[in-house]
Amino acid sequence: MSKIDVIETRVRGFIADIQHPKQKKKININDLELQLRRLLDDYFDMDGYSMFYRAIQLLQEEGQLTPLKNNQYNGKTPALSLFYWVNIKVQETKWDRLEMMKLSDVFDFTYYENHPEWQTEEELTRIQNLYAFLQSSMEREIVSLEERSLELFGHEKFLLDSDQFPEGKGFLTRIGVTEEHLKVVKYGEPFVFWMKQGKEIKDIQRVLIVENLSFFHTSIQLLENNQLDYEPELIIYGEGTKIERSFSFFFRMFPPKNYLFYYAGDLDAAGYGILIRLMEKYPDCCIEPALKVYRKMLECISQRNDQKTGQTQNLKYRDAFFNYFTEEEQVLLQQLWNENKRIPQEVLTIETWRRWTYE
Repeated sequence: MSKIDVIETRVRGFIADIQHPKQKKKININDLELQLRRLLDDYFDMDGYSMFYRAIQLLQEEGQLTPLKNNQYNGKTPALSLFYWVNIKVQETKWDRLEMMKLSDVFDFTYYENHPEWQTEEELTRIQNLYAFLQSSMEREIVSLEERSLELFGHEKFLLDSDQFPEGKGFLTRIGVTEEHLKVVKYGEPFVFWMKQGKEIKDIQRVLIVENLSFFHTSIQLLENNQLDYEPELIIYGEGTKIERSFSFFFRMFPPKNYLFYYAGDLDAAGYGILIRLMEKYPDCCIEPALKVYRKMLECISQRNDQKTGQTQNLKYRDAFFNYFTEEEQVLLQQLWNENKRIPQEVLTIETWRRWTYE
C-alpha cells in the first residue's frame, strides 16, 4: 500500500466512524489531522499534510464532506476550511423487495425508497410489529400511547421522547400511519383541585384555575370564607404551563356540561401565553381571564419585579390578553411590558385581600 493510500485510508476510516445515517455531524479539520499525526510516526517525513489535503479534497468531491462557509481556515498551505460537515451516510437499499411487497397492502414504502438511509433492520422490525398489530387492531382495546409504544417498539417513550429516541420522531409519518390507527388515547395529566365544602360534582358550574401554588392555597381560604371572586365551586392548581397538558383531564373526571372557566396567572409574558393557548386549544369551552383577580394584582403594581429570564415575549399573546382590559388598565400593562417587569400572583395574600374585602 502506498503512503498516500495509508493517509487516505486512515481519513476515510475516521470519517466512516463518525458518519451517521440520519444526521450531519460537524468536525474540526485540525483535530482530524492531529489524530492522523499521532498514528503515523513518519507523517512529516512523507509530507503527510499534502496527502491529507488531497484526501479531504477527494472526500469533498464525493459529497461525503462539505466545508462550512464561515471564512475560517486551518492555517496551513494549501488551506482547508477549519470546519466540515460530515454528510449523512448514503446506504444501498437493504430491504428485500419481496418483504416490502408483503407489507405493501398496508404500507406505502415511497418514503423509504427515496430515503434508503432509513432502510435499517431496526426500522423494518418496527414496521413488521406494526403490521402484525394492524391485522387484528379491530379487536383491540384503546390504551394509552405509552402502553402501545412499549408493546410495539419496546419502550414506552419511543414515540414521545425525541431526545432519547430520535428515530421515533416521525416514524408514524414515514410509514403513513396515524395515532388513531394504533388505537391509543393521550390521557391528560392529573391535576390538584379543591372542591368547595358541601358541594358535589353535580353542583360544579364555575371553575377557577390559578397558576401558582401559593395563591391556590390562598384561594381555598378565601373560598371557604366566601370571599373569593366568582364564587367558584372548584379551584384547580394549574401548576404553570402544566395546565396546558392536564386540562383535558377535567373532562374525564366531571360530567359534560357548559362550565365557566376563569383563569388567573402571573401578569407576565408566560402567564399571558398560558391563558391564550388554553383558549385557542379548547375553543368550545368558555374560558375567560379572571379579570377581577387581575385587577387586584394591578393595584399591587408597586410590588412588580423583573421579568423572568428566558420567557418568550409573544406579541400575539400579549395583545390578545390586553384586549380584555380598559384603556387605563392597558396603559399600566403596557408600562410593565416596556419596563420588562411583571406582577407575580403572590402579591395576593390573605392579608392583602383584606383591602378589597372591607371596601
